[in-house]
Amino acid sequence: MGKFNVGFSTVNANPPLGIEMAGYYKRRNAKNFLDDIEVKTLLLKLDSKEKALISVDTCMIGESTYLKYVNAIEKETGIIKENIFLSATHTHTGPYIVSTMDFAGDIEMVKKYEDFLGERIVDSVKLALLDAKPAKMGYIIGNAPERVAYIRRYKMKDGTTMTCPPVGDTNIDHPLGTLDQRVNVLRFDRENAESIVLVNYGIHVDTVGGDLLSADWPSWMSRTLNKALDGTKSIFFGGAQGDVGSTNVFPKDGDMNDTEISFDNEMKSPGMARFVGRALAGTVLQVYDKVKYVDVDDINSLIKNVKVPSNMPNKEDIPLAKKYKELHEEGLDCEIPYEAMELTTVLAEAFRMCRLENGPESYDIRLTGVKIGPVAMIGLSGEPFTEIGKSIKETEGWELIMPCALRNGSMGYFPTKSAYDEGGYEARSSLFKMGVDEKLIFGAKELLNELNK
Repeated sequence: MGKFNVGFSTVNANPPLGIEMAGYYKRRNAKNFLDDIEVKTLLLKLDSKEKALISVDTCMIGESTYLKYVNAIEKETGIIKENIFLSATHTHTGPYIVSTMDFAGDIEMVKKYEDFLGERIVDSVKLALLDAKPAKMGYIIGNAPERVAYIRRYKMKDGTTMTCPPVGDTNIDHPLGTLDQRVNVLRFDRENAESIVLVNYGIHVDTVGGDLLSADWPSWMSRTLNKALDGTKSIFFGGAQGDVGSTNVFPKDGDMNDTEISFDNEMKSPGMARFVGRALAGTVLQVYDKVKYVDVDDINSLIKNVKVPSNMPNKEDIPLAKKYKELHEEGLDCEIPYEAMELTTVLAEAFRMCRLENGPESYDIRLTGVKIGPVAMIGLSGEPFTEIGKSIKETEGWELIMPCALRNGSMGYFPTKSAYDEGGYEARSSLFKMGVDEKLIFGAKELLNELNK
């Protein structure tokens, strides 16, 4: 068996103040920093095989930008792009990059930042290569505590479905789904160097809000772990989080401490980010010393595309969609007869209809798999619902499977079949027709089986 080596790096990728911020159908320009925007790389090496797992504090990385970045990494480091796995943490308080902008803001500033971010990503991979040290790996699964995560889609008593209904709304009946509270942890102990901990959990990275640049709760989690574990470094990859948020719609006791209700009916504040980050760091600390160490006798990777029909609009719906899109782009949301999350929903739906007015009729969704001994990471280039992640985890032949959202691209929401009948923000805005969940689950299981041969 070859020698397993692990490298790690963290680089700063702060943008200029004033840059457009991503995450909502609401214009925001960055006024200050709450904490740093960073790029982290976990480098895995076994004999001649090298894998770069990269986590970027940004909301999304669109297809054209993803391709530009991985081509640059390949050129500058020699790691072939099929072995590069680029993930967005999905922070809603980070800067836009060009391929994900949905309005005409200060495009020149965003273009300059996109180029700068690409340089920082390349630097991060280079530094991780230089940092490679002999290592061993262990894994364990923890459980997130209560009050951290909640299904954010609800059936209302009047028969409708709402994503993020108003907190305390007496019309709320029950959540549409069940949580997956498993927190996946990989621990890499390295010779004469810091240990690295990888955390994978499915919840939206959207607890801060406002116009301060921030990596959101993963920054708090990382800083807490670094202090508690004598300099141990950490990296986060989001799990199946498309229908999971951090807002308790029926708060009690101290649930509202250090937080407030945002424009889209969610609990958001720097204090909320601190709470979620510390709580999940606590989960990692509870299990960190009891990992099961395993032999890493192989590292491998595969990429597979799954073709899915697109959610093209009916012709009769186009005129209203165009009207809403135009009003939004002119800054006239007040003339659209909705508010809060309902406004976000109809805007997202309108943008989807306008985007797909003339097709395409289908999309290829990229799935990426990484084998690290008996552990697998399966990346989906969008935001899968929790049930998709749970189904993928049931694939036989692995000791641990970690679904990862927003890896190697960003194509929006992957809802379950039932969500299309129920309605709500995610299904109404999705680029894909009903049945995308079944195609992704089948494709992911096939990929995992091929990866394990």
